[in-house]
Amino acid sequence: MRSNRAALRAGVSMAATLPMIAGALALGIPAAHAADGPARDTLAGTKPAWATAKADKGSTSNSAQLNARVYLAGRDADGLAAYAKAVSDPRSPAYGKYLSAKQAAARFGATTAQVAAVKAWLTAAGLKVTGTTEHYVSVSGDVAAAEKAFGTQLHNYTKGSKTYRAPSKSASAPAGLDGAVLTVTGLDNAPHKASSKDQLPPPDAVFKNSGPFSSYYGSNVASTLPDAYGTKIPYAVEGYTGKQLRSAYGAGGYTGKGVRIAITDAYASPTIAFDAATYAKKHGDAAWKTGQLTQVLPKNYTKTEECSAAGWYGEETLDVEAVHAVAPAANVTYVGAASCYDDDLLDSLSKIVDNHLADIVSNSWGDIEANQTPDLAAAYDQVFQFGAVEGIGFYFSSGDNGDEVANTGTKQVDTPANSAWVTAVGGTSLAVGKGDKYLWETGWGTEKALLSDDGKSWTNFPGAFTSGAGGGTSKNVAEPYYQKGVVPNALATANNAAGNRVVPDISAIADPNTGFKVGQTQTFPDGSAQYSEYRIGGTSLAAPVIAAVQALAQEARGGKAIGFANPSIYSKYGSRVYHDVTDDPTGSGLAVARVDFANGYDAADGLLTSVRSLGKDSSLTAVKGYDDVTGVGTPSSGYVESYRR
Repeated sequence: MRSNRAALRAGVSMAATLPMIAGALALGIPAAHAADGPARDTLAGTKPAWATAKADKGSTSNSAQLNARVYLAGRDADGLAAYAKAVSDPRSPAYGKYLSAKQAAARFGATTAQVAAVKAWLTAAGLKVTGTTEHYVSVSGDVAAAEKAFGTQLHNYTKGSKTYRAPSKSASAPAGLDGAVLTVTGLDNAPHKASSKDQLPPPDAVFKNSGPFSSYYGSNVASTLPDAYGTKIPYAVEGYTGKQLRSAYGAGGYTGKGVRIAITDAYASPTIAFDAATYAKKHGDAAWKTGQLTQVLPKNYTKTEECSAAGWYGEETLDVEAVHAVAPAANVTYVGAASCYDDDLLDSLSKIVDNHLADIVSNSWGDIEANQTPDLAAAYDQVFQFGAVEGIGFYFSSGDNGDEVANTGTKQVDTPANSAWVTAVGGTSLAVGKGDKYLWETGWGTEKALLSDDGKSWTNFPGAFTSGAGGGTSKNVAEPYYQKGVVPNALATANNAAGNRVVPDISAIADPNTGFKVGQTQTFPDGSAQYSEYRIGGTSLAAPVIAAVQALAQEARGGKAIGFANPSIYSKYGSRVYHDVTDDPTGSGLAVARVDFANGYDAADGLLTSVRSLGKDSSLTAVKGYDDVTGVGTPSSGYVESYRR
């Protein structure tokens, strides 16, 4: 998975593309177990789409080793999905009647007998059981044993320039297990890499912004630079603070008191406590109280080089500081994954659900939908459904590459934001004026042009697309009921006449050119580690901001959990609780001037001056009403109060 963090160093997004073991997210119904002869049940989606006859290079060696996870369907998979829907729908008699983690496990989790039967089946086939949790049984062994257990042959297939192992047909489980198996992962090995016990690296190299800056939108006009859209333009803000964001999104007197927010990312910043405390003190946020920030971390970290572990420190820092800036009294639990791979990220999500560590979960990571394979679809959605029945809502950033065409050549959405069981958070460019007054927002989409050598014009204005809020129509996930009647039919049916999931659901500030100031310990050129500050953005900012706003709304609701929020979010569509965001709110075109250090940290190698046009998100457009850049819009001054009981 990749972090959805973007700081745009000299106009290039920092959102790192990281290795991923993809998980296609279905509508919320676990993988079907279709009959495969009288003795086997097919585990749908376990044969990846790239394992074609044309790419087949023959059988994998019987002695080759593998590790796999057999995910458990539980007592009543269909009932879990149905209850998750009912408890989240404001129109349902069961709305808000959440179960405790213990009650959810007792009602929908796997039985002792099911676990024992699954383990017996796997060991009888010659596989070694290496671990058991409430959600899966992990095994290791050779290919011959795996083929025996799962009723398929494992072949080698070409995928791009490389060769990977995958099932030649969908895996299956004995019908005698009576549907106890949800799915199996690990039979294909693209793009898995060897695991090792690694130590976390030091902080990444320093990044800082150059000035001039605006302290609020429009406060410092670039009078000596060329016009853009027929007028002088302001310098980019130095970075909004919590006070400005709270005002823009209608926090009022709410602080998130008594609400628990969890944040998931990979790895853990070794300086997070110091950085968060220093930042809060410097910017007038409430001081962190003892025990208000806690971490739940794995015993060991893996794949630190493959995942660029130090790059995730900034992601955690951004998420923690943004949540506290908007909801300063909320309790924050950071749950770090052992790596950026799906199995480890799933473990982190499961820890939150199994122990009900929070009611609101912010997640600023994901990958493109094309990298999905269906084998993890049910595993992810099962966790989200368990969260829903317990009153836990998951918020995922929608991505930082717009429609992904410039990044991948193919128009597509990001995942896990495409799951019908999570709230996908899109992004905007935000203008906060003097006195912290909300002025306007556009859909986040940036085009960049450099200052000409003579300083009299912008070269090839407005320039090339650099980044923007992820959005669009899923190719894999069916249209959820709560989007019907709100999402325009042209969007819903873009890939399927029956209608598919459209992303995002709601949005908040994301544009790094109108971004948030963050404070982080970084490694300077002399090798020293020092605290410094810089402006940052991306939907990695939007997700924790919306999570924090939801904490304010939960406080307004008397502390009662909102849970899976999408049915409630869409039920308020069209009302004044949202800013209806469009791409050109002033009608004259919008841009800011930005000056960057050429080397990323000081003026020794010169400065780069550019103009950044706003509201230019690839092929995606923010229009009146629902759109695939900003969803239903952003929270207005009435949003938090609308949850008041």
